[in-house]
Amino acid sequence: MIHIKICCIANIYEAQMAIDHGASAIGLVSAMPSGPGVIDEKLIKNIAAQVPKSISTFLLTSKVNPDDIIQQHRYCSTTTLQIVDSLPDYAYPVLKEKLPDVKLVQVIHIRNENSVERAITIAPHVDMLLLDSGNPDLKVKELGGTGRTHNWNLSKEIVASVDKPVFLAGGLNPENAREAVDYVMPYGLDVCSGVRTNGKLDKIKLYNFMKAVS
Repeated sequence: MIHIKICCIANIYEAQMAIDHGASAIGLVSAMPSGPGVIDEKLIKNIAAQVPKSISTFLLTSKVNPDDIIQQHRYCSTTTLQIVDSLPDYAYPVLKEKLPDVKLVQVIHIRNENSVERAITIAPHVDMLLLDSGNPDLKVKELGGTGRTHNWNLSKEIVASVDKPVFLAGGLNPENAREAVDYVMPYGLDVCSGVRTNGKLDKIKLYNFMKAVS
């Protein structure tokens, strides 16, 4: 069974809509240098508290200091941390020690073969990887939410090379979701703009997306 994470959740209504359509996880976006879906940490905390315990709640954080990440998570209280920027090597054991019950997901921005090497290096230190489009080297970092696909050949290589669950993100929609599953063979798909209209979660697109991968 493919796992579906609906990201950029804006309120409890969208969270419930995603869950009702079969999502096993929702993404809650904290402050980012760019991209859609950012909401206040108080709202993240409130949504996470109302979601059934069977549903994973991902806190997307662009913070890179482990102490800052720990403090942010202790306030928001999600089940999972999605780290969208690069962390220093020492940060992972610190996060594991201080947040032992929280799943760690590292985003890998797929750009070239170096992305494959980085994914293989980081995989042992986290619970999951999430492969997304983006460019963290820009002056204003692009850390996700681009609505663009990337080179799925590289993503497929990563899935085959690591022993951790891998989510695929970046430009997914009802039209290409099935192809993404069949070609990359990820653990799950992560979608934001592909199931939205004018920034709002769209029931029809959400239904069609779920139908495509069922």
